[in-house]
Amino acid sequence: MSVSETKSYRILSDLLEKHTGQTLLANRHWRIDMALKPLMRQNSIPDLETLISLIEIDADPRLTMACVEAMVNNETCFFRDQANFALLTGPVFDMLREHRMASKRLRIWSAACSTGQEPYSIAMSFSENADKWRGWNIQIFASDVSGSALTQARAGRYSQFEIQRGLPVMQMLRYFDQKGEEWIAKDSLRKMVTFTEHNMLNSARHLGMFDVILCRNMLMYLGEDKRGLVLEAIAPMLANDGILMLGAAETVIGQTQRFKASQEFRGFYQPAAAKAPAQPAEYRRTA
Repeated sequence: MSVSETKSYRILSDLLEKHTGQTLLANRHWRIDMALKPLMRQNSIPDLETLISLIEIDADPRLTMACVEAMVNNETCFFRDQANFALLTGPVFDMLREHRMASKRLRIWSAACSTGQEPYSIAMSFSENADKWRGWNIQIFASDVSGSALTQARAGRYSQFEIQRGLPVMQMLRYFDQKGEEWIAKDSLRKMVTFTEHNMLNSARHLGMFDVILCRNMLMYLGEDKRGLVLEAIAPMLANDGILMLGAAETVIGQTQRFKASQEFRGFYQPAAAKAPAQPAEYRRTA
């Protein structure tokens, strides 16, 4: 790699980290090329060096932010990590249902939701168990730093490739309509989720308190200092008996003292000050 290429990648990596907290490892530089080439063609920019020069002088703030949007990692799919997701929508939700019987109100936040597959998967899970949740006020919030990802999420529009990733055929036909080469979420599904733009490095206290916060497969792309900031920011927003769900390869260990591993549900976390509620034996965390 030439000196100019090294400088270009460093500038782009710094730009991405400044706006989103995400970092790009040296062996992931191929993602920059793949992400920015369509943007460069669209704006008639001949090469990476020209793009960098425009960013450095901030010639067009919209172009700069478009570069950030293009480089953000939006990898996701429906019902991602199926075993853990089933634990969430089964035993974890059942535990919270028991605890919230008086209010019959449940608030869930899908943080860093990308193009919306995660919150829609949650919404479908509630719809599949409509009788159990009849009369409940279920609020599903979803946020992401990428405006373009949120535009797709709100529209609920997915390609054939995207719709087939993790979504069973019966649920695909039940909750989505095919229009040409795209599949579009039905209004009844889209209305179950409220999307909002949010940078996880900033406070989100305005969103209120939540019973469940999902922040999956996002911390792994942040620098160590940023991971702690994100966890510290969301800690005050989780109910004392609430549940935090991270990605399978992520942990709170060494990142913050505000959370601890759940004693009931393997791979989930709870506020450090929370008292462990008694659970039926079949729901308890196994050794």
